[in-house]
Amino acid sequence: MPKAQLIHHDFTGLRLQIESELAFEEALRRLREKTGRTTVGEIGVAAAAAPSVEEFHKDVTKRFVGPSGFMIFSEMDHGEWISRYGIHRRVLRVILGNPLIAITLMRHDISAGLFAPVEILLVENEPGLGCTVHYVRPSTLMLIDGNAALASAASELDRKLDLLMSDVTGLRGHLTKQG
Repeated sequence: MPKAQLIHHDFTGLRLQIESELAFEEALRRLREKTGRTTVGEIGVAAAAAPSVEEFHKDVTKRFVGPSGFMIFSEMDHGEWISRYGIHRRVLRVILGNPLIAITLMRHDISAGLFAPVEILLVENEPGLGCTVHYVRPSTLMLIDGNAALASAASELDRKLDLLMSDVTGLRGHLTKQG
């Protein structure tokens, strides 16, 4: 019988919350304006069809990557079903990323693929009170040992995601490593 071993890796994730005066629809419009759109399946087809890594990069960049460097892979509209339970707000979970960013992480630790692509939750606040964006700083999920190369790549992903979230919500100033 094959043997298996369970290994525990403790880590502390940093969950960020940005409260914005922007309406849900405006924040969603900004997000979609700054990102491309594709599916994981389309990325796989593009990879299989590309004659080289360079051609794959060109194809992905041309067809799928938005101005922010990200693309949306999926949207899950929790608002469609939570109203059944008396919660009448828009709640959208968005899966976004970029395989050209993901490889900069996964080449240093394949398990970083557990947290790439990233996720955000866009929540409509009470009527007239804007929206809230929730997300977890990716590097706080990926770094479980002293992997300096992974830390550098993850820090760059943090920077790009923080910039996108600032643009989407209208946050002024820069997000810091402390949140």
